[in-house]
Amino acid sequence: MKKSWKLAITTIAIVVVCVLLDQLLKLWVVRNMQLGELRPLLGEWFNLHYVQNKGMAFGVSWGDNFGKLALSLLRIGVVGYLIYYLWKKIKTNTIGIWPVITLSLIVAGAIGNIIDSAFYGMALGIGDPRFMYGSVVDMIYVRLFMLPEWFPGFGGEYFFPAIFNFADACVTVGIFAMIIFYKQFFKDEKKKEEPASEEATSETSQPAAETPQQN
Repeated sequence: MKKSWKLAITTIAIVVVCVLLDQLLKLWVVRNMQLGELRPLLGEWFNLHYVQNKGMAFGVSWGDNFGKLALSLLRIGVVGYLIYYLWKKIKTNTIGIWPVITLSLIVAGAIGNIIDSAFYGMALGIGDPRFMYGSVVDMIYVRLFMLPEWFPGFGGEYFFPAIFNFADACVTVGIFAMIIFYKQFFKDEKKKEEPASEEATSETSQPAAETPQQN
């Protein structure tokens, strides 16, 4: 099997599995928990806490209805661009396995939240019933440790108090992996481009063949 086919299958598998896990968890929470309910899973530091998010990841909101629509359209635009970028790089064999995994996680996370915004309002009555205005279901609540009172802005609160979902986690892991492994991320692409540029240079610098002179 060609490397490009392996990368394409890897991309599809990651996106499908992550989106399914995200949606199954959200639907389970909607059907089995009350809005605002908190269920401890691992002591006090890892919990399920059902909330409905009208804004961006981790509960950040902006612009009310206009902001919600703009965010939904932005997610669709980002997903469309990343899918095109992945398809182009895989087709030309100029991308490695780790960039594929990283970008696939980001695509999967964005798609998971797009589904919420697009259909949860109409189908499940979560948030605004209009298409693309529905709320996103969040449920993962991690309380790692309490910040000291003197800590600016967040003193006396738990570290990372935001409630998020599996899709948010996919996007976050993908972005952090891209930042941390930046050099590795573009390593394979540069290796592919350098030989191509060297071949083009050698062809242009090669002297033209001398034509035989007629006597």
